[in-house]
Amino acid sequence: MSTSAERTREQLMTSALEVVRTKGLAAASARAIGAHAGVNQALIFYHFGTVTELIEAASDEAVGRAVDGYRDRFDRVTSLSELFAVGMQVHEQERRIGNVAVMAQLMAGAQHDPVLARASSRAIGLWTEQIRRVLDRVLAGTAAETLLDSADLAHALSAGFIGTELYHGVDPTGANRAFATMERLESLIATINDLSPVAQRAVRAAGRRLGERAEKRLGEVDARE
Repeated sequence: MSTSAERTREQLMTSALEVVRTKGLAAASARAIGAHAGVNQALIFYHFGTVTELIEAASDEAVGRAVDGYRDRFDRVTSLSELFAVGMQVHEQERRIGNVAVMAQLMAGAQHDPVLARASSRAIGLWTEQIRRVLDRVLAGTAAETLLDSADLAHALSAGFIGTELYHGVDPTGANRAFATMERLESLIATINDLSPVAQRAVRAAGRRLGERAEKRLGEVDARE
């Protein structure tokens, strides 16, 4: 049985996300969240320290619960086409319940707030790790496995899914076209897997060269920063 303190924390986290979802991050003040939760706003500072740390805790809990909730679907994926299909289902469900709007608000706030940046990074990391596990499984034993790094591809797909989710609120048609373009990646990988051994070796060599150039560019960017 949960204690009174645990129930209060849960009420505050639920209310924090609801205020962000319906009114935006700028409106997520201690007063607004406390009023929505029906508790004294001072309890926010007692339990979490700051409003942004409350939002961070709420995001961590919500994203972790969401990823766990979709885990069985991802575990049943056996191909890239199925991965994209599940991705579309997740996108639609998360957009419908408002979680995409919350992520958009947090990522916007992350540009100027290290706590929100930390929360956004962890949220993206959880989704990316889920996708990486699927890629490890569906690419295993294929020619594409030697060409594509599953961790790098998982980051690219996560960025694509998240970016397209945010884009959907501005231009749904454009977002759907972006998803369709991402889905064509499966056709490209299938083509690579069907190449002759000689052609596959040539593709792998070209891939290594591209990877080396990309690593060099990343090193130059890191050095400038």
